[in-house]
Amino acid sequence: MTRATTVRAVLAAAVLLVSVLVTLTMSPRLGLDLQGGTRMVLQAKDSDTAKADRESTDRTLEVLRQRIDSLGVAEPTLTRSGEDRIIVELPDVQDPRKAAEVIGRTAQLSFHAVQGQGTPADEKPGASGTPGSEKSGASGTPADEKSGAGPTLPDEQGRALDLGPARLSGAGVKDATAAFDGQQGAGWTVSLDFHKAAGRDWTRLTGEAACHPVQDDRRRVAIVLDQQIISSPQVSPSVDCNVGLPSGSTQITGSFSADEARELALLIKGGALPLPVEIVEQRTVGPTLGAAAIDASARAALIGAAATALFITVVYRLFGALAAVALAAYGLISYAALVALGVTLTLPGLAGFVLAIGMAVDANVLVFERAREEHTQHPGRSLRSSLTAGFRGAWSAVADSNVTTLIAAGLLFFLGSGPVKGFGVTLAIGVLASMFSALVIARALTEIAAGSRFVSDYRGVNGISGPGRVRTWLTRRDPRLMRSPRRWLLISSALVAVAVLGILVRGVNLGVEFTGGRLVEYSTSRPVDVERARTALAGAGFGDAEVTTAGAGDLSVRTGKLDNDGEHALRAALAEEGGKTTKVRDELIGPSLGDELRRNALIALGIAVLVQLAYLAIRFRWTFAVGSVAALVHDVIILVGAFAWLGRTVDGIFLAALLTVIGYSVNDSVVVFDRVRELWAKARRQPVAEVANRAVLQTVPRTLNTGMGALFILTALAVLGGDSLADFALALLIGICVGTYSSVMTAVPAALVLERSSKAPPPARKRAPGRRSGTGTARRDPLDNGARV
Repeated sequence: MTRATTVRAVLAAAVLLVSVLVTLTMSPRLGLDLQGGTRMVLQAKDSDTAKADRESTDRTLEVLRQRIDSLGVAEPTLTRSGEDRIIVELPDVQDPRKAAEVIGRTAQLSFHAVQGQGTPADEKPGASGTPGSEKSGASGTPADEKSGAGPTLPDEQGRALDLGPARLSGAGVKDATAAFDGQQGAGWTVSLDFHKAAGRDWTRLTGEAACHPVQDDRRRVAIVLDQQIISSPQVSPSVDCNVGLPSGSTQITGSFSADEARELALLIKGGALPLPVEIVEQRTVGPTLGAAAIDASARAALIGAAATALFITVVYRLFGALAAVALAAYGLISYAALVALGVTLTLPGLAGFVLAIGMAVDANVLVFERAREEHTQHPGRSLRSSLTAGFRGAWSAVADSNVTTLIAAGLLFFLGSGPVKGFGVTLAIGVLASMFSALVIARALTEIAAGSRFVSDYRGVNGISGPGRVRTWLTRRDPRLMRSPRRWLLISSALVAVAVLGILVRGVNLGVEFTGGRLVEYSTSRPVDVERARTALAGAGFGDAEVTTAGAGDLSVRTGKLDNDGEHALRAALAEEGGKTTKVRDELIGPSLGDELRRNALIALGIAVLVQLAYLAIRFRWTFAVGSVAALVHDVIILVGAFAWLGRTVDGIFLAALLTVIGYSVNDSVVVFDRVRELWAKARRQPVAEVANRAVLQTVPRTLNTGMGALFILTALAVLGGDSLADFALALLIGICVGTYSSVMTAVPAALVLERSSKAPPPARKRAPGRRSGTGTARRDPLDNGARV
């Protein structure tokens, strides 16, 4: 065993040991779509006194954190996204109405002196509430800013009170707590504490109120939120005129229940939002759906990985079996990396983890196919030398293909939204882990095996001593695939035309994520057919609701604008027909966010094409780059057209699949063009069409074997992954099949047509490794003992 092999083996053992330790001692962080709960995206808006920038949004976030903490939600998460958005995640919350109500209280909290009993708004002359009037509360009149008077608002019992101007705001409240006073028999009370300056204003306000007789309305202090009086307590008779209550000893007493006291404390403490906020996205996932998705993905991963391992073992025999061991190591390493980095594992991320298992085979297939070629061309070379040459020759294609996939993963992370970001992170970690498993673990295992006497004596068991059946058949038939490249371009154009026809005739069924609206999935205790459900919803006032089946007897309801109270009424209407009705999944997207997500999806596709074009133009000739991008666009149009013909939904998950297909398509094209460049540099006088034909025939075995590895995983996901992943797996199945075709039959013919008008010279031949300038002798392979027969 050479020193390099020893280093690789030690490094692999160390990484695997750490991965096992992390797996046994740390738990994964599950997203809400896997553990169940509610996720909200809040859009901060400019107010009269503050602009929705990073600083004011952070202050708003802290106020919301206090409000949500008071709800008793276990481990809520609040983070700022961008300059003016706040993401709120509430695990295990299935009915978000209470949280949305608390979050939605956005007005400034204020404290007012009561000037006496007022006249209701509908009895005041001129209080008609015309569109041009100032904002007022329910049954209230607006403040008269010119006279310095405050608004007239109903108190807790509905009696109108004339209020003075605001004396202090909620920003001065330091703390508000609810407590049970059993010693003095006051029951549940709310204690107030103010900041220093606000405490002096509070003392002055209560001191002035104490100058009025007991039971006089003017002895009260009104606490106003959202133009509603949430509390108007009387100042205690024990407080003297102009003395007032000090900041730390203020208690609001009354006939509060525990919930009422806690809610009042919550509203006073967290009532002052620096900025108003609007819920632009809300998603709720039931715990059973998340658990089912985890189980289904785990089964798909196990069955798909087993099928992939069996396939590469049959094709590459002993070395294939060792690659399967490296594949298992890849799964362990990538899972440990996800856990150690604290990556939130979402449903698309889980699918990305499963998908990356199939893609991890790619590097091993590239190396083994290259080693087969080396061994066929140099039969006298030792097995280990052929394997080393395979790793060295495949390095360029492995690096380029993985970089293009990382570009797709980066675009998913930076331009995706919600769970799609998790797919990008998981895919990126999977790509890096797959390179380590192929270039370190698999290489160490195969080099150790290649050095054994048994493998050397019985070369039929290693898997690379023969060219393989596909390569043998192609060599014997020697088809002239690139004799007429325009013929293949005509076929590709026909496929694109059919896809465009589907888009124009059937239309693209955009999901609620891109159009805005609400999509709710329900499970009923009694079976309910779609027509009965539509009739029941129409009778309840939801005539525009679209009802379809989902999953095993579930109902999916899609509507336009629908708030949480409306969703509750909709569920009640379904319950009359189906008995106990449980919400399985709930997605609410505001119209402005839907427009933004749709726009971002188009931007993501445009950037994906341009970035891939730029990278390929740097790494290859411009004709090769344009050919690859032409195949990429071909794949995107056909995939969208296929979903249009099938009537499938195009949403954020589809966008993740589409960007993955882009990376996969470019990956395949890179492998082919890398071989074209290599062969053309060795035979610069040979026509490029013949060179391309030879390169295609040499890379077809790799393309087919890699595609089969991914198809095993995707088929398992489509069949066993459940409804949540069915469309995702279907999009990838179509995309990989189309991408496998286009990387050979669209990209190469397009490049050949462009080469006819290109004046650039053929690529220069690379200097052999170890060859010194000015000398004709090459450094001998350290694994070659120099013996010749």
